[in-house]
Amino acid sequence: MRFSFDKIPDLSGKVAIVTGANTGIGLVTARELARKNAHVFVASRSKDKGESAVGLIKEETNKDAVEFLQLDLQSLNSVKVAAETFLTRNLPLHILVNNAGIMATPFAKTVDGIQDQFGVNHIGHFVFTLLLLPTIKASAPSRIVNVSSHAHERAPPAGIEFEKLNDPEAHTSFQRYNQSKIANILFTLELNKRLSGTNVYCNSLHPGVIKTELTRGVVTDWGYWIKPILSVVSLFFLTPDDGALTQLYCATSPEIEEKNLRGKYFVPFGEVGEPITQAKDEELAKKLWDFSENFVKEKLDDDIFNKCYA
Repeated sequence: MRFSFDKIPDLSGKVAIVTGANTGIGLVTARELARKNAHVFVASRSKDKGESAVGLIKEETNKDAVEFLQLDLQSLNSVKVAAETFLTRNLPLHILVNNAGIMATPFAKTVDGIQDQFGVNHIGHFVFTLLLLPTIKASAPSRIVNVSSHAHERAPPAGIEFEKLNDPEAHTSFQRYNQSKIANILFTLELNKRLSGTNVYCNSLHPGVIKTELTRGVVTDWGYWIKPILSVVSLFFLTPDDGALTQLYCATSPEIEEKNLRGKYFVPFGEVGEPITQAKDEELAKKLWDFSENFVKEKLDDDIFNKCYA
């Protein structure tokens, strides 16, 4: 029997952050967490869209404990400020859903000079998670949920071609996306290893193929001629409500703790799936972690990692 909204337990006293919660499956995830009495932070780049989402969630759930948190994953400084803004509240953090993402966008670099899909989908969330990690650990039992995609199955044979990440000619827009999505699973794998002995449950997932705004990157990259095709194809996509179920399962289901489900990759609707071999490569996961940490150390002051590992 598949997971459904009514299987989400009461979340009174729980605090959650959902990135990219102003639209799509992120919005649905934040809404359903709030409906079950969690104190929810809608983390979004756009203040207008984020605050609009907060208003919508409050209206639909009749719950008031919903707040906007400004987070621009294209800027490591913004990520750091967002984490610090939350931490100044001295709240616990029981649920972190790293949901935000961009897909198949034309080649560009983030503010910090790394290819944008890899930067937003992986590096930004890597830093955000690590800055919040001491609080997440102190709030245990707690959950970290990293939204990946079955697109990771089409990553290069090496998994991630680190030396080509910033080469605009090396990969297509979708290949860049695929690499960022395998990074989400590998990050989960290594983070789970580092969380050994804690009551923090860290998992990744493929939410399904969903009708959301994520396709806007495809239109920007390929041109507006693709819009009618996407409109027809999207008739067969999942709704955002169905698309949010798997991450809500990872974030809330008592089964995660009961069955000690850690470092797993889930598929709709809350089933343990099997990622490709490269996504289970522990050496590659460690290489990604080291690459990410070294990149961040060049851009931000080193002591953030001392805080993270405290």
